[in-house]
Amino acid sequence: MKGGGGKETVTATFLRFLLLLLLPLTALYFFYTLHLLLASASSAASTCPPDSSGIASSVSVSRASANLTAAAAAAAEQRPASAAAAPTATTLQHVVFGIAASSRFWDKRKEYIKVWWRPRGAMRGYVWLDRAVRESNMSTARSGLPAIRISSDTSAFPYTHRRGHRSAIRISRIVSETFRLGLPGVRWFVMGDDDTVFFPDNLLTVLNKFDHRQPYYIGSLSESHLQNIYFSYGMAYGGGGFAISRPLAEALARMQDGCLRRYPALYGSDDRIQACMAELGVPLTKHPGFHQYDVYGDLLGLLAAHPVAPLVTLHHLDVVKPLFPDARSRPAAVRRLFDGPVKLDTAGLMQQSICYDGANRWTVSVAWGFAVLVARGVMSPREMEMPARTFLNWYRRADYTAYAFNTRPLARSPCQKPAVYYLSSARHAAERGGGETTVTRYERWRHPNETRPACRWDIADPDAHLDHIVVLKRPDPGLWDRSPRRNCCRVVSAPKEGKSGEKTMTIDVGVCREGEFSQVAAV
Repeated sequence: MKGGGGKETVTATFLRFLLLLLLPLTALYFFYTLHLLLASASSAASTCPPDSSGIASSVSVSRASANLTAAAAAAAEQRPASAAAAPTATTLQHVVFGIAASSRFWDKRKEYIKVWWRPRGAMRGYVWLDRAVRESNMSTARSGLPAIRISSDTSAFPYTHRRGHRSAIRISRIVSETFRLGLPGVRWFVMGDDDTVFFPDNLLTVLNKFDHRQPYYIGSLSESHLQNIYFSYGMAYGGGGFAISRPLAEALARMQDGCLRRYPALYGSDDRIQACMAELGVPLTKHPGFHQYDVYGDLLGLLAAHPVAPLVTLHHLDVVKPLFPDARSRPAAVRRLFDGPVKLDTAGLMQQSICYDGANRWTVSVAWGFAVLVARGVMSPREMEMPARTFLNWYRRADYTAYAFNTRPLARSPCQKPAVYYLSSARHAAERGGGETTVTRYERWRHPNETRPACRWDIADPDAHLDHIVVLKRPDPGLWDRSPRRNCCRVVSAPKEGKSGEKTMTIDVGVCREGEFSQVAAV
């Protein structure tokens, strides 16, 4: 019995020893595995820098973007079906303008605002200045200008761009400051500079294409490819003007101050706004009617081939030549547009029509309400709708390849140099069969000491045979309710070479008839 009992004791001792050895090893393996799992989870969660302010900024941006989306979705859910199907039209009372201005240039640039602004409550908006000016204490009815506000102090915001000016921060906050005024019934916040000229009715045409209850950021790019490369192809240029819907303006007002602190190295105000739009996840909706006009020289080539879209803004009119070379001042040149064509048919302003005088073999391009160009020979519509280079790039060393669109020389041959006729008068006239039409008259403009280039073509020079052009056009307020298409024009009468008489051409412009297209094939 002792011998058997001793053998069992040795076996039990061995098992106890083995168990005591395995337990620590098992515990060690368990804790090592747990450590690896925790380290992996911590690494996966650490996608942001450890700086607590950076984490807070990221959370606030995400929260602002989520709030914007939720607000738009909630608004859509709360709308009755009838309202969603047929929302009421946006009027000027639904739009508030925020105009960025500087006291340094105020006396000169306020004249542009007076041209397009409609006082006595017809429009709502504010001019935001860096300090008070003479008109600050005047009534808007007396000054003919929007109410004047002084921007908040922005000295606490960082600005580190070496070549810029920190006023960019003040200007970038105009939409937010205007929103915080709490004006009732606002659907759109529209921003521009003090030298931006708005065409209010055309602006409404554009805004009515969009649902103001959704987040929208509407504007356009620079004409300079280099400008767009340096700043952004996704940015609305402030001088060309842009529109922000109310839900987006509300979201911007909540987060903009924090956003501005994250971008101290940006140059201007518009790229700061675009940076905040990027954080909110709202892209630029581009519209070709907003014009930054980052060019020098003459806008004739650009305006005579305006895109098939309503003209919404003009900018940098102090930099380029006057729109009409015989005007007494640049604001007076703009006033000529508003006193005539804008009152007669805003929708058709600057819209190009191309037609041909087969008898004289001339190509005619009408930019309604602005100018008419007549050139010898038959030039295709494809070429005529391309802007002629009467202007220079914003970067003077850059050539014609540095534009963000196609261009052409003013004339590929000396014989094709066009004769230019600028608007001189505009009026309504009754038609024989009833109804009303517009009559615009254009006068030949010759630069001092201008000489026509020698030409051997057996085609009469329009400069020698035409002094006046009369364009007949019915008002077409529903032009932009249809799909975009150039109007058609027809030469009604023109002087013939070798025949005496009044040197006047009459042109009829209107909606293209069924089956009508360019007459180039018939010339």
